[in-house]
Amino acid sequence: MEVSPEQQQGGGPVLVRRRPPAPPGVCKTLKARLKQHCVCSMQGARVLVQDLFPVTRWLCRYSLREDLAGDVMSGLVIGIILVPQAIAYSLLAGLQPIYSLYTSFFANLIYFLMGTSRHVSVGIFSLLCLMVGQVVDRELLLAGFDTTQEGPGPRDNSSALNASVTTQALGLQDCGRDCYAIRVATALTLMAGIYQVLMGVLRLGFVSAYLSQPLLDGFSMGASVTILTSQLKHLLGVQVPRHQGLGMVVRLWVSLLRSAGQANLCDVLTSAVCLAVLLAAKELSDRYRHRLKVPLPTELLVIVVATLMSHLGQFHARFGSSVAGDIPTGFVAPQVPDPGLMWRVALDAVPLALVGSAFSISLAEMFARSHGYSVRANQELLAVGCCNVLPAFFHCFATSAALAKSLVKVATGCRTQLSSVVSAAVVLLVLLALAPLFRDLQRSVLACVIVVSLRGALRKVRDVPKLWRLSRADALVWVATAATCVLVSTEAGLLAGLLFSLLSLAGRTQRPRAALLARIGGSGFYEDAAEFEGLVPEPGVRVFRFAGPLYYANTDFFLRSLYSLTGLDVGHAAAKRKKQGLEAGVSEGDPVEDKDRGPASSTAALVPVTAGFHAVVIDCAPLLFLDAAGLATLQDLRRDYGALGITLLLACCSPSVRDALRRGGFLGDDQEDTGEEGQLFHSVHNAVQAARARHREQAPTNSSL
Repeated sequence: MEVSPEQQQGGGPVLVRRRPPAPPGVCKTLKARLKQHCVCSMQGARVLVQDLFPVTRWLCRYSLREDLAGDVMSGLVIGIILVPQAIAYSLLAGLQPIYSLYTSFFANLIYFLMGTSRHVSVGIFSLLCLMVGQVVDRELLLAGFDTTQEGPGPRDNSSALNASVTTQALGLQDCGRDCYAIRVATALTLMAGIYQVLMGVLRLGFVSAYLSQPLLDGFSMGASVTILTSQLKHLLGVQVPRHQGLGMVVRLWVSLLRSAGQANLCDVLTSAVCLAVLLAAKELSDRYRHRLKVPLPTELLVIVVATLMSHLGQFHARFGSSVAGDIPTGFVAPQVPDPGLMWRVALDAVPLALVGSAFSISLAEMFARSHGYSVRANQELLAVGCCNVLPAFFHCFATSAALAKSLVKVATGCRTQLSSVVSAAVVLLVLLALAPLFRDLQRSVLACVIVVSLRGALRKVRDVPKLWRLSRADALVWVATAATCVLVSTEAGLLAGLLFSLLSLAGRTQRPRAALLARIGGSGFYEDAAEFEGLVPEPGVRVFRFAGPLYYANTDFFLRSLYSLTGLDVGHAAAKRKKQGLEAGVSEGDPVEDKDRGPASSTAALVPVTAGFHAVVIDCAPLLFLDAAGLATLQDLRRDYGALGITLLLACCSPSVRDALRRGGFLGDDQEDTGEEGQLFHSVHNAVQAARARHREQAPTNSSL
């Protein structure tokens, strides 16, 4: 046991340190973990099943009276919303609408079994559809297919002939454009799901925390602009190839401006009417949402009316308007994704996996905090990963949690993930019977649904001024991510946002706030003298606070701040004194004669007259951690101060900092004030009192000398 002597003398409570238990050896730890995970028992198997499938925990306690009505209502509403969105988002992914319906169906069922969030809606997500569509377009272009044709629909004879020749050259005689597109999408989805499952197995759920909220908001904004640009050709009814590579958005705008004179008047009028109706309905829903128990299914109503008008008016035959085309019913036989394509898109699946997992985990944690329950980040990774791995064998593409549909679930009274089963049942009804009814639906209407769904992400630009006032570093991350997404590519935007986030984090720790503290009146508390008025500085003692960790990247800034605030470059002064001592022919520990003070001991002679202080106290309360470079800086600082006769004391050190100082030899027995109690103090006031007491003890000795 160790006792603080200064507290004993003051008559206060005695601080007794507990002796830490001896850490177990590596072999013992490994044996315990192997025994814990490898021993088979019925109890362990049951816990494992419950962990992998959380539905087994809460379904047996499900309350029909309290939860069923809300789950059924929210499930029906989400299912109704999913159908038009699934058909519309197929334009983003460059795939047939039937595959979007497959994706929505399987994702809802799998997340019902494996998800830990009660309110998150997992399914098709516009950002992921865009990323999938970019990879699909690139692979189609490399395979020689015509990128102006998107998904099903009428083609002319020349494009069909070119596609036939290309498929024969590639050995894909049994696979046309749409078939090859879904092969690429499933291979990409399977790789992204494998990455997410591996992250969950390896307990890497914390990785998504490095995708900060400004980064995700900026990425959503930049990707939304990209999505909006990609849908303009459908709104105008022009055929423009989907560009790839750097500057895709800029080049697409140039192509749209060149083709604006060829716009289809029928599609333009339809787009204008649908946008006006959808935007007006959304604004009314937002304004009166507290009065509406169920959101208005505006998208479904617009699609139904537009389909009827297109069918009765023969818009495709009479005006050449592009339509969705045949949508088959039923399910296609499962197929293993192409291993060759999986290797080709392995790198493209990395940002897809990161974005999907980050949005899913952040949304799950957000709803869990607001509704008073907990989620498991690693299990969320497993759930979302399985929502990609398993459906990839059933012609599905990448999924994740979506904010808009999750908010609708909460607003319509969702209580558990049973609502996902109801939504899957609605999608299944469309798959089995109702899908062919959307054959004459204009693509311009689907584009309007996509554009209106981007309102929330596009409105985030209004948060930038507030974010700038709050944190300029976060605002820079937001702007850099959004600008890179728009001007370069979505993948580059994600990489740039991550890089700027790490740089801003490093910048905040590299140049933290440093200040000199002074006493608050007659109390034992100290604050920044530059920030508050009327503080009393301690005579002969400088109290320094460094509001950040001390590590290799900021040791120079730490020293510069300390020298600047105290008015003494102790490193330069100590080196100068040492040089003067060597020139006089004396050793470092011998007495040195000062020109102004005469011969004295080394301690008395080396105290600089211009310093104005005899002790420096460092407030280590904000010192989060200390690495080897930081420890070496403190050791050098204490040596230099000691050479000038100035005492260096540390106050308010955390246990981790104390352990680092102890392991690094900073608290060795070679110091004048031996022991930890002579160098570390539990408050700044105790350190100041100890420094003044030592100075009073040394003063008579120096005067007698």
